[in-house]
Amino acid sequence: MKTPLIILFIFISLNFFSQRSIHERWNIELNKYVNDQGQVDYINWSKNTNGLNAYISVLKKNHPKKHWTKNQIMTYWINAYNALTIKLILNNFPLSSIRDINDPWSKKIIDYDSSSYSLDEIEHKILRKMEDPRIHFAINCASISCPKLSNLAYMPNKLEKQLEDATKHFLKDSNKNKIIENEIEISKIFLWFKEDFGNTNSLLNFIEEHSSIKFNNRKVKYLPYNWNLNIIQ
Repeated sequence: MKTPLIILFIFISLNFFSQRSIHERWNIELNKYVNDQGQVDYINWSKNTNGLNAYISVLKKNHPKKHWTKNQIMTYWINAYNALTIKLILNNFPLSSIRDINDPWSKKIIDYDSSSYSLDEIEHKILRKMEDPRIHFAINCASISCPKLSNLAYMPNKLEKQLEDATKHFLKDSNKNKIIENEIEISKIFLWFKEDFGNTNSLLNFIEEHSSIKFNNRKVKYLPYNWNLNIIQ
């Protein structure tokens, strides 16, 4: 009986090591060029893209497998989305906004399962279908009003805490959401992806749960969205 258990342990250990090895490359790049506020040093990053290119190459050679867990698959695509967004910005740098690029979210930028995927397709056809609305606070669109780009790679064994931390941080950021007992002004992300958060009551329950604020006034307003680049000033 011990042999099958040993084989299973080795398989799980190697699988975990492989996942960590894949995303450690991204972790190194984030530590170099992203600060604690999620601002990005595009100027210096654009001068040395070898590490980023190496990470994206690793992603292309290590697509999600059938035996991967949901956390492993979600981690892969969150990190891929963020890395590919950075790559898109650096390929077009200097610029003031991701919207200066023609159709930035529609460009085919990674091959997967015999198809080529764009950022839009990664978000809508893969991540959103995993039915965890917290992914919207983990992926970054290289803009000031976006949830901050974490300077740590997402990892399967830490994903739950990382998603929760990203959600709470976004809701408590007064530059992106103004949430007090008598006033709720929130990011347009909640409007654009309202299908993921449910009706108004479900949305407010989600915000209450993750912000720990109870509302007296349950009317919602949406803040303007700042698409300027999230660059270190």
